[in-house]
Amino acid sequence: MNSVQTRSAERALSGGTWLIVCGAMLYSILTVTPLMAAHTAEAWDWTAPILPLVVDAAVVIVVKLDDVLARLGGQGGCWPVVLRWMTGLMTLALNTADSALKKDLVGVAVHSVAPLLLIVTAETSLAYRRAIARAVAALEAEQRAERERREQAARERAERARLEAREEREHAAMLAREQREHEAALAREQAEREERTAREERAARERAEQAERAERERREREREQREHERLARERQARERAEAERRERAEQAERERGEREERAARERAALLNRGPAVGKLPEDEARRIVAAAFASDMSVRSAAELCGWSVGWVSARYAEHREPSGRGAELATAGQ
Repeated sequence: MNSVQTRSAERALSGGTWLIVCGAMLYSILTVTPLMAAHTAEAWDWTAPILPLVVDAAVVIVVKLDDVLARLGGQGGCWPVVLRWMTGLMTLALNTADSALKKDLVGVAVHSVAPLLLIVTAETSLAYRRAIARAVAALEAEQRAERERREQAARERAERARLEAREEREHAAMLAREQREHEAALAREQAEREERTAREERAARERAEQAERAERERREREREQREHERLARERQARERAEAERRERAEQAERERGEREERAARERAALLNRGPAVGKLPEDEARRIVAAAFASDMSVRSAAELCGWSVGWVSARYAEHREPSGRGAELATAGQ
């Protein structure tokens, strides 16, 4: 029996078992539901199918887990047996209860067929699966032993082949060694001739290399001399450029100092005039406000110097702080 036949038998067993289980469940639900409806409060008639469905679900669990354990070669202990027989007897009792209460022996016999078939099928399928699992394990062990025998025979053949190959290699190595010794003698003679020729050629090359090295040294000295002159010119150019840059920076610094000094004198002249008698012209007032803003003078003091209102002076201060548009709005408001 090969693995294909084993899988075919397992599929037939599994399909037949589940066909019987599903048929028994359907028959049980149809048989037990009227009994449960007759013994349930009228408002709860809709719960009548729940009990047979729960019992049959336990049967499904037992059958499925027994299938898995049988495939794995395991044992679930005593509790799966108790659950299997308990659910089978419950199904038997529920299916035959209505006929038994009516003392209908024929009905009891007819309604006990499906539960008894379910119980026996569950036990039989479990026994079949365990038997199949043992047979498969034995078959695998036999196949494994056969593979090991073939592997051992292959290893022995390989070992014999290695021994033969080693003997052939040793013989070939001996022949090759003799051939190499002969060739080595010929090569030594050839090498001696070549060595003499090489010494002559090496002496000629050394003389040529000495002449070439002397020429390269002369060219290198000339290149270094040109490089030294170029670096000297670049250094002088950098020094002149640096001197010119420092001179321009000093000139700019002197000019900036002179401008700041003139601006300070102008601000001092504008701020030292004293309070204005009347409202000065706008251009002059703006210059006074700019000088006051630069000197951190208060808005009121600046207003006294130019004779304009505090609001107008505040707007000018705002223009100096925010010249992008806000100051213009403040200026309009002050006027």
